[in-house]
Amino acid sequence: MRVKDTLNLGKTKFPMRGKLPQTEGKREQIWEENKVYEQRQKLNEGLPTFVLHDGPPYANGNIHIGHAMNKISKDFIVRYKSMTGYRAPYVPGWDTHGLPIEHQLTKAGHDRKKMSTTDFRDLCRKYALEQVDKQMKDFKRLGVSGDFDHPYLTLAKEFEAAQVKVFAAFAHKGLLYQAKKPVYWSWSSESALAEAEVEYHDVVAKTAFFTEQVKDGKDVLDNDTYLVVWTTTPWTIPASEAVAVNPQFDYVVVKPQGSDRKYVVAATLLNKLAEKFGWEDYAIEKHVTGKDLEGLTTQHPYLDRDLLVGLADYVTDDTGTGLVHTAPGYGDDDYHFGLKYNLPVFAPMNDQGVLTKENGPEFDGVFYQKADDISLKLLKEHQALLKQEPLKHSYPFDWRTKKPIVFRATDQWFVSIDKMRDEILKAVDEVSYKPSWGKVRLYNMLKDRGDWVISRQRVWGVPLPIFYAEDGTPIMTDETLNHVADLFRKYGSNVWFERDAKDLLPAGYSNEHSPHGKFTKETDIMDVWFDSGSSHQGVLAERPYLTYPADLYLEGSDQYRGWFNSSLITSVVLSGHAPYKGLLSQGFTLDKRGNKMSKSQGNVIAPEKVIDQFGADIIRLWVMSVDTSADVRVSMGSFQQISESYRKLRNTFRFLLANVADFDVTENTVSYDKLEEVDKYMLVKLNHFLKSMRDYMDSYDFLSAYKLLINFVNNDLSAFYMNVAKDVLYIEPANSLKRRSMQTVFYEYLKTLVKLLTPILPHTTEEVWEYMDEPESFVQLTTIPEPRQFAGEADLLDKWDRFMKLRSHVLKALEDARGAKLIGKSLEAKADLYLTDKQQQLLKALGTEIGQVLGVSALAIHDASETPADATTFDDQSAIKVSKAPGEVCQRCRMTKEDVGTNSAYPTLCARCAKIVRESFPETVETGLEK
Repeated sequence: MRVKDTLNLGKTKFPMRGKLPQTEGKREQIWEENKVYEQRQKLNEGLPTFVLHDGPPYANGNIHIGHAMNKISKDFIVRYKSMTGYRAPYVPGWDTHGLPIEHQLTKAGHDRKKMSTTDFRDLCRKYALEQVDKQMKDFKRLGVSGDFDHPYLTLAKEFEAAQVKVFAAFAHKGLLYQAKKPVYWSWSSESALAEAEVEYHDVVAKTAFFTEQVKDGKDVLDNDTYLVVWTTTPWTIPASEAVAVNPQFDYVVVKPQGSDRKYVVAATLLNKLAEKFGWEDYAIEKHVTGKDLEGLTTQHPYLDRDLLVGLADYVTDDTGTGLVHTAPGYGDDDYHFGLKYNLPVFAPMNDQGVLTKENGPEFDGVFYQKADDISLKLLKEHQALLKQEPLKHSYPFDWRTKKPIVFRATDQWFVSIDKMRDEILKAVDEVSYKPSWGKVRLYNMLKDRGDWVISRQRVWGVPLPIFYAEDGTPIMTDETLNHVADLFRKYGSNVWFERDAKDLLPAGYSNEHSPHGKFTKETDIMDVWFDSGSSHQGVLAERPYLTYPADLYLEGSDQYRGWFNSSLITSVVLSGHAPYKGLLSQGFTLDKRGNKMSKSQGNVIAPEKVIDQFGADIIRLWVMSVDTSADVRVSMGSFQQISESYRKLRNTFRFLLANVADFDVTENTVSYDKLEEVDKYMLVKLNHFLKSMRDYMDSYDFLSAYKLLINFVNNDLSAFYMNVAKDVLYIEPANSLKRRSMQTVFYEYLKTLVKLLTPILPHTTEEVWEYMDEPESFVQLTTIPEPRQFAGEADLLDKWDRFMKLRSHVLKALEDARGAKLIGKSLEAKADLYLTDKQQQLLKALGTEIGQVLGVSALAIHDASETPADATTFDDQSAIKVSKAPGEVCQRCRMTKEDVGTNSAYPTLCARCAKIVRESFPETVETGLEK
């Protein structure tokens, strides 16, 4: 028999390499075939419910790494809740309406304007469902668990019906109105946009300083006086109706030397403007306050139109002239100014951003961006242009087409936010937030939010269910809206475009005696934020196994102005409370340079690429390891780095599996009171670790959980316990109490870690589970254990924690000795410890072999007073001296011992190993051992 055959070397077929890209997909197929998600839901029937409501990703194109981070984070939470005493159903959803789908079809050669509306909508529906199917496969390949057989889609009939019911609540409370007012208008999308669909980019504008001659000075200004007006949008001057001044400002009437004109500017800006206009010498003829200018009129610089001077607090003196060109059809401030003074709302532009003849013949058919130069040219020809210069500033863009937008007055349907703002802001206080700043962000966005434009001039969406009487009066009663909702639930929203208005109305509305005359119907659709914002009714309230409000919404931080925002408004209107009890937001994924990822820049990382190279569990562990509360930089190198941590976890599982291979839980488990002291200590440490991990997971702090996990596995488990374990598990008799004691705790570590990490690394933990003798078919169907407490654990921890500090000094001394070539491995060493009485008492109280725990072959304890000069001092009074251990190396335990060969039958073994071999393998007394 060989010496090796007398050792209890751990054995397992659990592979060192996971080959995740090859094995994960097969494992997911097994989960699907065995309906593991459904089994989990069945197991948890009757438990408290936890619902994380999925924010619908848009059904267009492959998923990106940001999608992966979002969905995996949700999966962490849902899986964890399912394994800790909650019924946690998860219904994935998709946003399936909207402009990008129309754009994709247009790019594919389908002309919406040459097709019937229903035919085009059918194409949109088909395309959306194809995208849902594609993204669903991507999410499932990430290991996400949920009810993928019954997802929610905003195009589903029951969802559309529920959405109309939400719309009906707004109508019932008188919160809807139609008006012609400026909205964000995307000429590239040919539709109005919501605030959440707008992003800002820096642009360079062509600003103009121009003059308007006073026409009626009201005895305040002479008619030979000119107001110096400023604008950043010269193309809107044809729509000018007024000049706005600040009522509190001091304005001056200035006459430059050599000029026959007098000019009016804000006094605080005079010096700067005089330099800009080349007024080297000028006389101030008069001061006048802004409020005294109210009611004056001026002559439009190049059109036959009188312009009013009015007061506005929004006029500033940090730039410009203190007098602002005002076109009520092209700006929100301008519009409200116009309402105050009963001015026309004039916006002569078509849906494609092209100006019409009402601007003047020079502008007819000109794209608005090219109209700047025409307007500047006309100002110059009419001697009205004082100065034109560029200005870099932030400007709104369509977030989908990435084209600039305009503020344009069109007839739209709006939701009045003012009427319910107090109720909405009150609901903000009822929600918990992570990060905590989310509350302030949401509150401020709602506090300052203008009225919500909910109409869109497109066809792929839920139609606004509004009828019009012959005189144009809108009809949206409870009766008509409930009837439309019933039609949508039965036929889908296509019915709106398939039938005439009279055939969509309930009985009694469409007979020939109706007082409403001939009916028509609205052709606009609803804002898609109204679609997704209604999901609390289309999903949570629609499905009896879900709850409303949901326990949690989790999305990117942009959703404070998007889904979080629209969902809160619709829920408050409908039910008087928020649709969520908690909000959890995440940052965006950026490339390694900190740039936002985009296909156009070529810096996007597709999850599929990472999976093909590393596996989905590597992406999942990466998500756990990053601070998702802020923007996250990511590169392929990120996954290479995290794969090192994964390897450590995998090897830990492998080591634990190998060393409990001969451990029968029923037969070999040792009770806590009979465990060795070091095993008791490590069992208590495990339960403290478990409690901290659960606390972090309960608070969705995955990064802290990751740091704790890696530190615990690397230091407490690997560097200490697993290192100590080798001399026990390999060397001691197979069935000895000491070995079974350690295996008992090893198995607890294995079982706890595999369950605890299942929400994070389900593919890997299911693989580990296959090598364990447990009754459940899948670890996903088990429960994460509750932390336990043990009698006297506080004293035990205190004792061992003090020892571990002492051990750290020993380890440093051993490392120094290795560096000095005094020893190689620590088992070649003898440690002489010079300790205080208190430290000596501590070692005696540990009740374990100190040399074995320290990993040295020989250990001697001395009084601190005996410290020699060549010892290394620590803790002021104590010291350590490392030397080469005397004796020979035992061929079995590899320790250097002076008693090697004392048993003649085993000349290469120490006395301890000789005794173990003689008792465990008596035949070797006669046959001897081979190396």
